[in-house]
Amino acid sequence: MRTAPTILHLDMDAFFAAAEQAAKPSLRGKPVVVGGLGPRGVVATASYEARRFGVHSAMPMAQARRLAPNAAYLMPRFSLYRAVSEQVMELLGRLSPLVEPLSLDEAFVDLEAGGAADDAASARASGERLREDIRVVTGLTGSVGLAGSKMLAKIASEQAKPDGLVLIAPGTERELLGPLPVRTLPGVGPTTGEHLRRAGMTTVADLAEAGEDELVRLLGRSHGTALFRMALGYDDRPVVAERDAKSVSVEDTFDVDLHERTRIRLEVERLAERCVRRLRASGHSGRTIVLKVRRYDFSTLTRSETLRGPTDDAGVVRETAGRLLEAVDTTGGVRLLGVGVTGLTDYTQEDLFAQAAAEEHAGAAGAEAGSDGHQEASVAGLGEAQGHDGDHAAGIPGTGPGLPAERRWPAGHDVRHAVYGAGWVQGSGVGRVTVRFEEPGSRPGRVRTFRIDDPELEPSDPLPLVAPPAPGSEAPQSSWPRTRPKVRSPEEGAGVSGGPEMSSP
Repeated sequence: MRTAPTILHLDMDAFFAAAEQAAKPSLRGKPVVVGGLGPRGVVATASYEARRFGVHSAMPMAQARRLAPNAAYLMPRFSLYRAVSEQVMELLGRLSPLVEPLSLDEAFVDLEAGGAADDAASARASGERLREDIRVVTGLTGSVGLAGSKMLAKIASEQAKPDGLVLIAPGTERELLGPLPVRTLPGVGPTTGEHLRRAGMTTVADLAEAGEDELVRLLGRSHGTALFRMALGYDDRPVVAERDAKSVSVEDTFDVDLHERTRIRLEVERLAERCVRRLRASGHSGRTIVLKVRRYDFSTLTRSETLRGPTDDAGVVRETAGRLLEAVDTTGGVRLLGVGVTGLTDYTQEDLFAQAAAEEHAGAAGAEAGSDGHQEASVAGLGEAQGHDGDHAAGIPGTGPGLPAERRWPAGHDVRHAVYGAGWVQGSGVGRVTVRFEEPGSRPGRVRTFRIDDPELEPSDPLPLVAPPAPGSEAPQSSWPRTRPKVRSPEEGAGVSGGPEMSSP
């Protein structure tokens, strides 16, 4: 424990939803929910306006729609979130060389290591300056916690939400922690929390009063001792600048269970291609290929194959995942598939790997595999540890697997029209796609509807966010339309002047 609150924890506020509101002027101040839009989708992030209706992360999307039917429901745009995250992490790097990212929107910073703070006053000043810099650069808000340990800094940032700063002065830890629920402490999940509740312990003060021996008796030596120390406020974990990736993986949940073996194989191959793209983007290669299959009855199987050398070759990963699928019974249907690569390294042994793959493919798969063959993999959270790509469009009208990728129109994603400029997909279906034409920093834009195959409408990369105008100042005029609209004949379909419009979300 430090004698000064020089460990900072930053947590961006409703990050995905806030980024969407900043990018889409018509959604500012309105409920926004980001996540999978199919019947089996879940909420990734809900704006604070949506949270007032009871919507929260990890909630089934169907339940969220019942609670907030008038909210805007959008597919994630991870390319935008990564770009904003890089801006935020750069600001953190100016404070200290010791920055420990936990996710796209969350990180620890050792202010003492960077000379940014050595006491409570300088730590608070650094935290306030960081919040202002984030607002100026991105237009978003973040909550900051400052304390003498990582555990307390994270607790402080939770108390600071939204858009605040909380500093826990050293020496006040016990007083602050005492009344908090036991689930506040790291490592206390639903099962442990319920176990402690049955033992009469519901607050952190209850844990401290119970004593180390009692917690060890209930939870075991390792967990009991660690929990007792945390209840007293002790946490000496350092801020670690480098956090090595342990795996790269992707997965998709399907709106309707897959039954056809050929379709399942095609989906596995598609996932393998996506996984390799992420693997290469991370600068890694890997030795172990993992296949995850969740069946119709929610039972989940994982199979893995470890080869003789690391690779980032899409063909090898695709073929290996296909062989793993052969060992899985998909009778009854499949609701989720995932492909991952573990055993990561920053180099590739293509010759050894290709040789191993050829030998495996030529011989009887698994007959001589031994420790390198098909086996149960204990890779928890395949597809979750690294985050979901967010490009699965199941359940969105007009985005079915029969359409080419460039004709898919996920709700919330960016488009550009040859006449009307930049916009985003408000919805699609029945052969039509509805677009709101506006940009970050503009006023709320107008809405137009087009044929889903309109050649003048194309998917686009996200536009950079801009900070909102100062209170009382005028927002720039919307750029819609950028040029004089074309006059088309009625037989050209949707998109003519005076065509159908949708109301604001």
